[in-house]
Amino acid sequence: MMKKQFAVIGMGRFGTSVAKTLSGLGFEVLAIDSSEQRTQEVASIVTHVVQADSTDEDALRALGLRNFDVVVVAIGEDIQASILTTIILKEIGAPKVVVKAQDELHGKVVRKVGADKVIYPERDMGQRVAHHLISSNIIDYIELSDDHSIVEIKATRSMVGKSLRQLDIRAKYGCNVMGIKSGAHIDIAPHAEDLIQANDVLIVVGKNDDLTNFEKTFAE
Repeated sequence: MMKKQFAVIGMGRFGTSVAKTLSGLGFEVLAIDSSEQRTQEVASIVTHVVQADSTDEDALRALGLRNFDVVVVAIGEDIQASILTTIILKEIGAPKVVVKAQDELHGKVVRKVGADKVIYPERDMGQRVAHHLISSNIIDYIELSDDHSIVEIKATRSMVGKSLRQLDIRAKYGCNVMGIKSGAHIDIAPHAEDLIQANDVLIVVGKNDDLTNFEKTFAE
């Protein structure tokens, strides 16, 4: 399976945090910023860096951003640049564009012009967002401490029809399935023989490194 490729535009604190976390999880990351200094600051932590003006359509086309799985627009204070960048990315065929919004109005505008997902940094820290980006099946990621977290993951095709005993998540990944959501019902103490159904959501707790291995294995 080929690794997902991510591009992050805007190397402020938020963009750097997302790029660093994705890179640390082993994914290819292209970091883009108009500032040479900022690109140099992240050069050692990502796969590639490029100094470019994201409001220049020719520049974005030349970078081949339509071939990246996800492009994150993490531009800071310049809302106009954020909106224009989003428009250009959708026009050149970027498959999934995730945009950092300053406020609800900014979020509504970028959604209107094509953003596939809008992030509000006050609610979503960079590391948490990165886990959402790894797989479309990740519904939520909550840090319990520096070492442990909880992840909610929608049952993948490879899970459906198998029992918890067959998946053997605890032995293989060191994680524990705390519960299974099936529609409005939540089974807080699932049994080993319970079968995973399509659209089920598994609530899994474990050490961060173990959860990362679990997420990568079932990424879709």
